[in-house]
Amino acid sequence: MNVELRHLRYFIAVAEELHFGRAAARLNISQPPLSQQIQQLEQEIGARLLARTNRSVRLTAAGQQFLADARLILQSVSQAADKAARLHRGDEGELRIGFTSSAPFISGVSDALFSFRRRYPDVHIQMQEINTRQLLAPLSDGRLDLGVMRNTALPDNLSHQLLLEEPMYALMHRDHRLAGRARLSITELAGEPLVFFDPQGGTALYGETLALLQRYQIEPTITQEVGEAMTIIGLVSTGLGVSILPASFRRVGLADVVWIPLAEADARSEVWLVWAHQRERSASTAAMMSLLLQSRPSESLKT
Repeated sequence: MNVELRHLRYFIAVAEELHFGRAAARLNISQPPLSQQIQQLEQEIGARLLARTNRSVRLTAAGQQFLADARLILQSVSQAADKAARLHRGDEGELRIGFTSSAPFISGVSDALFSFRRRYPDVHIQMQEINTRQLLAPLSDGRLDLGVMRNTALPDNLSHQLLLEEPMYALMHRDHRLAGRARLSITELAGEPLVFFDPQGGTALYGETLALLQRYQIEPTITQEVGEAMTIIGLVSTGLGVSILPASFRRVGLADVVWIPLAEADARSEVWLVWAHQRERSASTAAMMSLLLQSRPSESLKT
């Protein structure tokens, strides 16, 4: 069977006008080719759709049913075309983003997400909180479109751009002997009980902070190892020890926790936007990347 969409459009015009001349004018074609197309349609489907006389045209029972079905088919085609166009433009679809625990506290990231939601309300954003090292596999194999993570060694198939470089802070209970200082050298934390990340947790901050301590010949005295930064902040608020975290976590406003900037120039942490450069980038992914990269200046890098 060789029934084309134009056959359906021609038939609907005749069925609605019940007059070949008016239908031809509506379709902007001449009447003889229209009559030929309707005859060809009836031959293809093996049914008489229109009862014709010299004075009138009316639908047969088969024609009435075919009219209803033809309208549904054209409507479905139109909807499919519209959906494909919206997906192509990035107005619809799904965007999968992996992020580390600090990402929601970075104003540039939260601002970009808010702007994206307002501009593209029909795009479903699937957010997954995963530690930096655990983000690499789903970004590589396509389970995630974008990753917001701390700086770490990347496989060759992943690319990155810097979103933010932020200072590191010492955090401690408000009654700690150093809590009144405006700025601290990291060497002043030597010997302090440290609430630190679990080395098996997968966060890049573990290696980053440990390397910072080692550069200043500080052997950490770790009193507690935990998996998440939020747990670290909670334990510091109980007076269990001190810790070191990036500035973005200061948004966790616990009254018993004091945040003090570190004086060392290299006490800084980078946040990256990461993606698989060999994979095709959807319009919604490109739009989110643009918003995230545009938002970089909004986050203060000063201590």
